[in-house]
Amino acid sequence: MPATINIDQIFREDRENPPTERTLPWEETRDGLTVIVEPKPHWAEDMRAFWLDAREYCRYVEWTAHGGRARFFGHINTSGDDLMMKARAMIAREIADGLWG
Repeated sequence: MPATINIDQIFREDRENPPTERTLPWEETRDGLTVIVEPKPHWAEDMRAFWLDAREYCRYVEWTAHGGRARFFGHINTSGDDLMMKARAMIAREIADGLWG
């Protein structure tokens, strides 16, 4: 790991892991549609894929199987953009607190 690390480098390094081992959200595009995939929390049976700019999600297994034809459900307070902003803010705080690098 370099002496100084930034948020983008942390995301790049996380993307080197297989999807089931990632700890940060990532972007995927299928059929011309882009979603943000939320890593699987310990209690969940599957990951979720959120539309980038809408509060809708589907199961990741559905997304990988059907792409843009996957069935999406409304979510009261989360979009893909929300997931990415929260993850980036969390890492920025951790870098500022000296937890990285």
